[in-house]
Amino acid sequence: MVRLNKIVRALTFEGAKAKRFTPEMALKRALMNCLLWENQFYEDGVAIAERIKLLVPQVEPSRVAALAIEAREAMKLRHAPLLVAREMARHEKHRVLVADTLARVIQRPDGMTELLAIYWADALGPMQQRKRQPVSAQVKKGLARAVTKFDAYQLAKYDRDGAVRIRDVLFLVHAKPKDADQEKVWKQLVDGELASPDTWEVSLSSGKDKRATFERLIGENRLGGLALLRNLRLMQKAEVPHGTIAGAIEAMRTDRILPYRFITAARYAPDFEPELESAMLKSIKGYARLPGRARLLIDVSGSMFYPLSAQSEMTRAEAACGLAILAREVCDEVEIFTFSNEVVKIPPRRGFALRDKIVGSQPHNGTYLGKATSEIDRKGDRLIVFTDEQSHDTVPDPKGRGYMVNVASYQHGVGYDAWTRVHGFSEAVIAWIAASEQTKH
Repeated sequence: MVRLNKIVRALTFEGAKAKRFTPEMALKRALMNCLLWENQFYEDGVAIAERIKLLVPQVEPSRVAALAIEAREAMKLRHAPLLVAREMARHEKHRVLVADTLARVIQRPDGMTELLAIYWADALGPMQQRKRQPVSAQVKKGLARAVTKFDAYQLAKYDRDGAVRIRDVLFLVHAKPKDADQEKVWKQLVDGELASPDTWEVSLSSGKDKRATFERLIGENRLGGLALLRNLRLMQKAEVPHGTIAGAIEAMRTDRILPYRFITAARYAPDFEPELESAMLKSIKGYARLPGRARLLIDVSGSMFYPLSAQSEMTRAEAACGLAILAREVCDEVEIFTFSNEVVKIPPRRGFALRDKIVGSQPHNGTYLGKATSEIDRKGDRLIVFTDEQSHDTVPDPKGRGYMVNVASYQHGVGYDAWTRVHGFSEAVIAWIAASEQTKH
C-alpha cells in the first residue's frame, strides 16, 4: 500500500537536515546567485531555471518584480531578471507589472534582444526556424521604454549578429523616439548605417599594434572597469607600461564590479595586487560600520572551490573571500574563522592577505558547518557565515545575531528560523547587514 501522506524530508546535497522555504524565499535563493542556465557544483543550470519558472506564479506579483529589480541593480545579474520578467508575462496577476520591471532591469541594449530570445525559447528547433509567438502588450511597453535609454554608441556596440537583432525590437514595439536626433539614429540602425563603435573589442581585433591600442583606449577613457580587469594579462603581454596600467586601475569606476572579480584579476595579474586591492576596497568607503564584536566564518569546503558555473573561471570561494574582505573593513572588532572538516581561526588581516590566509587555512574537504558554529558562536557576538549552505550536519540557532550569507542557488539550505538569511555575492549584502542593524536601533 502506498502512503500518500508520508513526510518528505528536505536535505542538503551533503545530507544535513534542511528547511522547505516559502515560495518567496525559495525564489530569492534561486535568483540572487543565478548565472542563468549555467551548471553549478550540485545542480545544473536548467534545474535552477525551471525552479524559477515554477516559483514566479506562487509569489505575490509586487514581490516578484522587486526581486527581479534587486537581482539586477543590487546583485548586478543580467540574465536571471529577464527570465523572471518573461515568466511574469505568462500570469494574469503578474502581467501588469511587466513593463515597469523591464524598464528597470534592461540596462544595456542587448538586454532587449536577450529578453526576446528567452520569450521565444519555448518553441522547438533552431531559434531562426522557431515560430515566434505574439509578444504581450506589457512586454512591448517595457521594451519601448527601454530602447529610448540608449544612444548611438550603445546601440552600435550591442547590435550583434544573432537570431534577434536590436532592429527587430524597433519593428516589434513601434517605440516613439525622444527627439529628432534619436529618430535619425534609429533609422541608421535599421538601415545598417550606424558607425562602428570604437570599443576595445573592435580596436584589438583590427590588427593594429596592441600596446598602442591599449594606451589609446586608456588615455581616452574607453576601457571600462570590467574590460580593464579582463585584459590585465593581455596588456602585460603587450608591454603596456606598468604605470599606465596602474593609473587606469586607480581611476576605474568600481560601482558595477563585484568584489570577487578583483580577486580573480589578481590571480592572473599578481603584479597589480596593490592597485587591485585598493580598487576593491574603494566601494566600501562610506558604508555604515558594524559596531561591537563580530565573528566571520568562511566556508572552505571542496564545493566552494569549483567555478561559479560551468562557463566561469571564478569560484564561490573567491566570492566568499571578497565579501569577507569587505566585512572585515566595516566591523569594529572582528575574529575570523574558516571551516571544512575542522574550524580554524586565522589572523584578521586585510585585503588579499586575508584571502591568502582563508584559502590556505586548511584542506578543502567536508562541510561541517554545524560543528563549526557550535565551537565559535558566543552570546552577544554577531556571527556572519559565508557559505554555499551545504552541510553534513545540522546547524544550530545562533546565540546572538546570526547572518547566513548564501553564495549559491541551491534549492535547500541550512541555518534557518533564528538566522537572518542574506543571498548574493555582491557587496550589497554587507551594506544590507549594516543598514538592517541601523534600522533596528
